[in-house]
This record gives sequence, structure tokens and C-alpha cells, in this order.
Amino acid sequence: MRTDGHPPATSSLRPDPASPRHPGNVTRRSLLAGAALLITTQGVGARVVTKVLPWRPNEAYPIAPVVRGGYLFFTPAEAATVDAIVDRLIPTDELGAGAKDAGVTTFIDRQLTGPYGGHDWLYMQGPFSSTPLPTQGLQSPLTPRQQYRQGLAALEAYCKTTFGGRGFVQLSIDEQEKLLTGMEKGEIQFQNFSSRMLFSAVHGNTIEGFFADPLYGGNRDMVGWKLIGFPGTRYDFRDVMAKPNQAYTLPPVGIQGRPAWGEN
Repeated sequence: MRTDGHPPATSSLRPDPASPRHPGNVTRRSLLAGAALLITTQGVGARVVTKVLPWRPNEAYPIAPVVRGGYLFFTPAEAATVDAIVDRLIPTDELGAGAKDAGVTTFIDRQLTGPYGGHDWLYMQGPFSSTPLPTQGLQSPLTPRQQYRQGLAALEAYCKTTFGGRGFVQLSIDEQEKLLTGMEKGEIQFQNFSSRMLFSAVHGNTIEGFFADPLYGGNRDMVGWKLIGFPGTRYDFRDVMAKPNQAYTLPPVGIQGRPAWGEN
């Protein structure tokens, strides 16, 4: 379950609640409003589909609920870096849990191990435009798995060269935010990889994981839905529709339901 929203043109990073507010940084609410994607092992790659539909009509794709704990794609070091990045994009604050605490890294990890990670259902033949229109989406032969594996390695190499041997996780919050802002603007130059591509992938997947159904591993305890007042997939809204102009007070419901259906 994912969307194809593009990252905003301005910086979407937020300062830590305990740190001074930096000019140009925006709030979580503006991020949400502006927002309300390698396994290098041999033999693994994107599936090429030509002259036939990549699906069967009326075929269903049941989703197995994500079992949290451990990672299937990320190495421990990669997971720690992604944790640190998503924690800067949507940090935990007075509004509630942020992306890290909501399990977004687990969401991204599981997405990368599935069809999305290899772009199995997307057209992946060239040419790829070097100056794509905003409506054309990603223009690259790299799959999401390749973007993450190569991009995270390039980020770590850049950090250790630039910050005296420290990796991204070891940087201060201020250093992390400045680096990510530079990546978003394309001002940071990685060796043999686009820093902006890595930022765009993590940024888009962070938003998806924070607002996707908890079935997919993120949005733990439906924190994303609670933040914006989304009711989820409650099966019946007739009692609400019969009372217009009144505040909706019922808790959100995921695809798998919730333990207490009548809880207020």
C-alpha cells in the first residue's frame, strides 16, 4: 500500500522540539498538509513484463500482516541509519509519536522485500529522462532496493569523510538536519550516487509508512491516523452521518479491526 506523492519543493525537515527553531524548517503539520520509493544478491532483480498484463483480471492480493521484530532487507547498520533519518523527518513531539516510534523503518524494510522493492509491477525499460516532468515520477533504472542499498552506503561514506569518521547515526541532530536539507535540495554530492534520490525515496516512504494501515508494519497504534483525525476503515458510519456538525470521537479502526470496537 503506497502513494506516489512528490516531496515538497521546500525543506520538509523539522527541528527537534528541544533545539532552537531553524529558519526554513517547517512544522509537522505543514509536512502532513503538504504530503495528506538493492538487494544486490545475484539472481534478484525487477521482473520484466512485456506484451501481457502483469496481473490476472479480478485477482486479489491478500496482505499477510507484518510481524514486527528484526529486519528482512536492512542490515543492522542500515536500519539504524534509516531510523535516524525518519526520526528527523517526523520526530516524536507533543503531538504524538514520530516515524521511528511508529515503526516506519519496519514498514520500509518489508516493502523493500516485496514487489515494490523490485518494481515488479512497473515498466522499467528506458529511456529515462534526465529532466523529467513532475508528473513522470522516478526516472531511473534503479529499483527501490538498489536506491536504498547504494544510497545508504554513499551516505555513510560521505559522513565518515566529511565528519571525521563519524557515520550519520553519530552526528548531532543539528548536523543531521543540515545534511538532510542539503540532500533534499541536491546540494550534497555523494560519490557515484544522487543524494537527492536517496532523500526522495526515504521521504516518500516515511510518509507512506506513517499513514498506511498498521497491517503493513508502520503507523503503530494508528498514531498517524489519530494525528489527522482519520477514522480508518470502520465498517459503519450511519450513526455519525445521522448527527451532522458534531465532533467525531470514535477511535480509528484498521483493516484488521480493533480490540474494543465500541471504545470512545
